[in-house]
Amino acid sequence: MKILITGGAGFVGARLARTLLARGHLLGQDITRLVIADQVAAPADLLADGRVEARVGPLLSHCAALADEPVDGVFHLASAVSGECEADFDLGLRSNLDSTRALLDALRARTLAGGMPTRLVFASSVAVFGPDPVVPLPALVGDTTLPAPQTSYGMHKLVCEHLIADWTRKGFIDGRAARLMTVTVRPGRPNGAASSFFSGILREPLAGEEAICPVDASVSHPVSSPQRTVEGLIAVYEASREAFGGRLALNLPALNVTVQQMLDALVAVAGPQVRARVRFVRDERIAGIVANWPAGATAERAARLGLLPENNFEDIVRQYIRDCAGHPTALKGTT
Repeated sequence: MKILITGGAGFVGARLARTLLARGHLLGQDITRLVIADQVAAPADLLADGRVEARVGPLLSHCAALADEPVDGVFHLASAVSGECEADFDLGLRSNLDSTRALLDALRARTLAGGMPTRLVFASSVAVFGPDPVVPLPALVGDTTLPAPQTSYGMHKLVCEHLIADWTRKGFIDGRAARLMTVTVRPGRPNGAASSFFSGILREPLAGEEAICPVDASVSHPVSSPQRTVEGLIAVYEASREAFGGRLALNLPALNVTVQQMLDALVAVAGPQVRARVRFVRDERIAGIVANWPAGATAERAARLGLLPENNFEDIVRQYIRDCAGHPTALKGTT
């Protein structure tokens, strides 16, 4: 089978690609071709695999070819992130809405030409939830909480969820949307996401560098490890329509933690000298965005698929350290 990952050169996309290549199959069928579409080149280890085909450039430029070069399944991860969408409205519309619509139209054309509906998993986000005067934000957002996004990014994700649900209703695709929690710890440098500090306050201290936390220690948020996130995407892909439970999006599992609990876990795993590299310097722009995000989440539908969050945040820190074991400079500040 041939699988497409949009945004496949990014952190989560590349990890998903590696996991799929290591598994070698989906739904009992061998993966013979893995197409990675992204704005940038895929990591070298993925390009070295003979099953990988890389397509570099805007997603909009690749979508038309899907009608002539069909794929059996799609993981749609490509997206402009929250901070980028707030700073550049047109970029967000083009990257998130226009690209998704073009992708869906290409898959619809293939179905209307006589092909089987393509199975598609869309990486949505916990950012679809937010407070509204007529829809108060509950302490924990669940699968049935009414979304009320307070950022352009969250609104784009919600619109795409509904487009995918409608394309599925019409039989054009077999679509599923999974709301990702904030993924931490991400390696590399900070990106344009407002949530970037949720990784930075761990990653930078572990690398021997100072980190700035722009929000109060009491801020609570639902997070997930990279491993659990990838496991969730694959489980959603492989779930039957009945097991998935309808057309609307589900929440992936969350570990609900405060910033203070994250830093306490850093102390427990790496020691107080590493924690001492984190300073609190409030950023009103970031704090304002985060204040409109959920403090926690539940994931009952995902649990019925066998998906659960980590036991504690210390396990997430340890996962990052294991992942970076081959890159000593990423952990030069640890003992």
